[in-house]
Amino acid sequence: MEWDFEAEVWLWKSDAAWHFLTLPQDVADEIEDMPMSRGGFGSIRVEVTIGSSTWGTSIFPSKEMSSFLLPLKKPVRVAEGLGVGDLCHVHLRIAD
Repeated sequence: MEWDFEAEVWLWKSDAAWHFLTLPQDVADEIEDMPMSRGGFGSIRVEVTIGSSTWGTSIFPSKEMSSFLLPLKKPVRVAEGLGVGDLCHVHLRIAD
C-alpha cells in the first residue's frame, strides 16, 4: 500500500533534536487496519520519499496523537531544506 499526503515537521519535547511528522488520520486508520507483523514498540517498516530524498525507516504508533509518527532524520531535513513548522509532501509505502 502507498499514500501521498502533506504533513508538518515538529520537534519532540526533549533535549534531543528529534524531528517527526504525524501521519494524517485517514492514512493512520488504513495502516492500523492492515494485517501485518510489527516490530518493537508496534513499529512498521516503511519507505519514504520527500522531495528527492528516499529512505527506509519505521513509523511508530502514538496513543497520544491517535496516529503514527514518522521520524525525519537530519540528512533528509538538510537535503530538503526542512525545519520545524514546515509543511512537506510525503510519499509513504509499506516496506516489503
